[in-house]
Amino acid sequence: MARRVSRRRYLVGTGAALTTGLLAGCSGGSGGESEESSSEESSSEESSSEESSSEESSSEESSDGGSSEESSEESSSDSGSVEMLDDVPTDIDDYLSEGEARLYEGTIADYTGQDEVVVDVGAGDIGFAFAPPAIRVDAGTTVVWEWTGEGGAHNVVSEDASATQFNSGDPIDEQGYTFEQTFESAGIQLYYCTPHKANGKIGGIEVVE
Repeated sequence: MARRVSRRRYLVGTGAALTTGLLAGCSGGSGGESEESSSEESSSEESSSEESSSEESSSEESSDGGSSEESSEESSSDSGSVEMLDDVPTDIDDYLSEGEARLYEGTIADYTGQDEVVVDVGAGDIGFAFAPPAIRVDAGTTVVWEWTGEGGAHNVVSEDASATQFNSGDPIDEQGYTFEQTFESAGIQLYYCTPHKANGKIGGIEVVE
C-alpha cells in the first residue's frame, strides 16, 4: 500500500513540474517578443528623429545660402551704381597727375543724372585725399564735401583757373562737417586742400550740360 501511494505522489509531482516548465517557457517566449518589439520601436523612433534633424539642418543651410546670395547681389548692385570712365578731360588729368593726386588712377567717376553728389574729405590711408578725386556731374548738381575726421584739419578751395570760385573757409577737423557748392553751368572745376595740397590732396570736377 505504501508503495502505491509513493508512486502516485511521484506521478503527481512529475506532472506539476512539467506544467510549471511549460508555463515558464511560454512566459519567457512572450518576454522575448516584447523586448524585440520594444527594440524595433526604439530604433524606428531614433531613425525618424535623425531624419527630422537632417531635414531641419538642410533647410537652415538653404536659408542661410539664400541670405548670402541676396547680400552679394545687393553689394554688386551698390558697387555698380557709379561708372568709372577713362575719358578724363585734359585739364583735370594734367592737374591731378602733375600734382600727384592721391587715389587718382586716371579715371573719372560718372555721377551724371544725380542731383547731389558727396565727396569725402580726408579719405585714403592717412586722410590726405578727396574721394573720388575726379567726378563728372550735370549742370545744376550740388556737390557736398563731407569731412571724415581723418588726417587733421582740411578745407576746400578752388584754383584761380577753376570755372567757378568757391572756398569752405578755414581748415576744419570735425567729422561730419559739410560744405556744398551747386554748379549751375558747364565747366572745369579744380580745387585743393590748403594744408595738404603739397601732399596730393587735390580734386577736379567736370560739369557737363
